[in-house]
Parts: sequence; structure tokens; C-alpha cells
Amino acid sequence: MVDLAVRWRAGLPRVALYLIALAILHAASAGQPMPPLATQATQEHSTPTFAGAGGQLSTDIHTSSVRVGVDLVLVPVTVVDAKNQPVTNLEEDNFVIYEDEKQQAIRYFSKDDQPISVGLILDLSSSMSSKIGRERAAVSEFLKSANSQDDYFVIGVSSRPRIVSDSTKSADRIEAKLALETPQGTTALLDAVYLALSKMRSAQYERRALLIISDGGDNNSRYRLKQIKELAEEADVQIYAIGLFDTALFKPFEELMGKKWLEEITDATGGRTLVLDNLDRLSEAAASISWELRNQYQIAYRPEKPGQRKRKRVIKVKVVPSRNPALHLAYKKSYFVPAE
Repeated sequence: MVDLAVRWRAGLPRVALYLIALAILHAASAGQPMPPLATQATQEHSTPTFAGAGGQLSTDIHTSSVRVGVDLVLVPVTVVDAKNQPVTNLEEDNFVIYEDEKQQAIRYFSKDDQPISVGLILDLSSSMSSKIGRERAAVSEFLKSANSQDDYFVIGVSSRPRIVSDSTKSADRIEAKLALETPQGTTALLDAVYLALSKMRSAQYERRALLIISDGGDNNSRYRLKQIKELAEEADVQIYAIGLFDTALFKPFEELMGKKWLEEITDATGGRTLVLDNLDRLSEAAASISWELRNQYQIAYRPEKPGQRKRKRVIKVKVVPSRNPALHLAYKKSYFVPAE
């Protein structure tokens, strides 16, 4: 990209620049898998034994009020109305769930605020220098509605991803660590998602989520979008993102693609991406995602002979009676049975 920048300054038309960059991106995305990052997470954690839909549970779920057996598939579901406001007054008999078009009996249902393990992936690259105060405020707003038992970690995104705060239940500790950070370097966002998903394999709770806050696309990762998307699809983690994209007519190529990349990753996990063009809305967006995580329905069913059929299972959830067709359901649409 540095060479392209030099050629642009020498007079290469911007349209030609974008076409060349697009060709480079396409070629890179189709390349061979990159070797694992040399991080502590890749050295300490083995391949996960769960599958992601909210996922097939490979260990028991322990909460203050429930214990769910090892052979259940847990599906977190968010329901919103036409105004994008969460609907929280539904009961178990309002839901029907299918696996591979076959209706399943609901074995467990809850709409209580249960503890969750959350990873925050925060852009700390040089482009965030003028926005770091707003980012810190957004994190504080996100943590305000936290369950006291929630577990958090923070990964900083710059030229290389790194752990800013390891697993903790203390919001004060996270805010203190973030206050010491100075934005610098480029943006290895996809590598940071890889590191976060690896770390999530040892998370305390079966409910797991990541929140990405970034003002642009990736420009320094070793991993490719296709690899990270496939990893996210198989992981038992919901991924949300807040993208801070300005409205300039001409943007760097990675920022032009940033929104698309974030949406592809979050949509694959049953999460979503909020795109902002106004920094004043950042804290509000973070609070909205936090509130959404606290108001999900937890539905579990027992799959048919796990491991005996195809690895990928397709999930469909409906609300009945369907007297309100404006309701929108967000959940992960498939999960993978661990290989035997």
C-alpha cells in the first residue's frame, strides 16, 4: 500500500488506485491460510470442543438458578419491534425452534439477566488519537449495566493486537488500564478478532460476546477476512461492532471496506454492526448493545444424535402467534457439531 500511495502522489488517478487495491485484496483473500500468530493465547488454548449457535454445550452451564446438561444447544435470541426497540414480554410458548427444518422441543427457557463473558476489542491505532476520550466514555457506558458477575477482558488494536486488561469482573480496573493507553500504529483488526476468539475458549461462562469499536478497516493483519469469518461462524461467541465511519467522499480503501468486513463478521454470529457518522452517538450505541445483551431470551433444545449427521446444523426461530409480523429476531442461524 505504501508503493500505491507513492504512485498516487505521482499522479495516478484515484479510481485506478481503488481498482488496483481491490484486485490486491481479492488475491490476498483467496490466499493460503496464514500460520498462527505467536501469541500466548495460541500457545495455551487448544481447539474448542463447543459448537457455535450460542452453541452446543460441551460443559455444564452453571448459573445462580439453572444447570443445563451437556447435550443441549443454547440459542440466545434478541427480539425487536418495528422501531428497533427490544421486546421483553414474550414467554416460552411464544417461541418455536427448528433444526434443519425439524421442530425441536424446548428444554430450557430463560429471559433472566445471566452472567456473560465479554471481550472488548478497542481500536488504539493512531487514527483514534482525537477520539480516544469518546472511546473511553463509551466503554464506561457499556459497563454501567453490567451484571456484577460478568467477566471482561480488553484487547487493544494497533499494529499488533495485545491484551490491555486480562479477565476481570472490575469495571474500575478496565477503565484504569484504558486511561493509560496512547493511540499509535496501524490497525490489525482481524488479528485482534482472532486473538479474542482464541481467548474466549477459556471464558468462564457459556454466554460469550465480543464488542468491537473501530474507526476504520484493517490495514495490517496477517489473517484474512475469509479465515476470521469462518472461525467466527464456528465459535460460540456473539460479535457486535460499532463502526465510526465519516461521510467523506474519498476515503482510504480499508475504510471503504471496513463496514462490509464488520457486518460480515457480526452477521455470521447473530450479532450486528452499528455504523455511526457522529461521535456524539458512540456512548449511546455502546449502551444500546449492552442493554441488548441483558435482554436476550435463552432457548435450549436437545439435538438429534449429535455427531451422527452432517456437521453444520441450520437453526430457525419463530415467534407465535405471528400477529405482529414487524417483529425482528436476531440469533445465530447455524452451528457446527464438533468433529468426533
